Amino acid sequence: MGELNERIQTLAEEALAKARENQLFIATAESCTGGLVAAALTAVPGSSSAFERGFVTYSNEAKADMLGVDPALIAAHGAVSREVALAMAKGALARSHAGIAVSITGVAGPDGGSVEKPVGLVHFAAARLTGDGVRLFHREERFGDIGREGVRSRSVETALALLIEAAALG
Repeated sequence: MGELNERIQTLAEEALAKARENQLFIATAESCTGGLVAAALTAVPGSSSAFERGFVTYSNEAKADMLGVDPALIAAHGAVSREVALAMAKGALARSHAGIAVSITGVAGPDGGSVEKPVGLVHFAAARLTGDGVRLFHREERFGDIGREGVRSRSVETALALLIEAAALG
């Protein structure tokens, strides 16, 4: 991805500002982006006032070990699924001191795609603590085969936008 493009930097700044405004710390749970969302957030000066931690859980074992995702859930739905993205976000929230978490799991390519789960399919989830429990958000994107860097870059943008949405909606 190289240097942060202006759009990603702007979204990262806005996500951190929205989290601070709502007195939330952010946690990330990343698979196909390999820590790029955490990197975008921590590239912003003063991010320590709203960023708590990041989990890079590239393998299924890491998703289970670090985030508590049930291996049976992965076996039933696949790592790239709505169900696993939601479990990753909930796990990041439960295993951190954050009030909001975002997760990303997808097929960045160029290999690994299938008819059901083609290259460019990415699931995103956010989990936010509220007065009455945890509010969950999900988004599915099919970016298409736009290249590994393209999928990863668009995924960072989408994850940051979802963080902003979830932080704002309490």
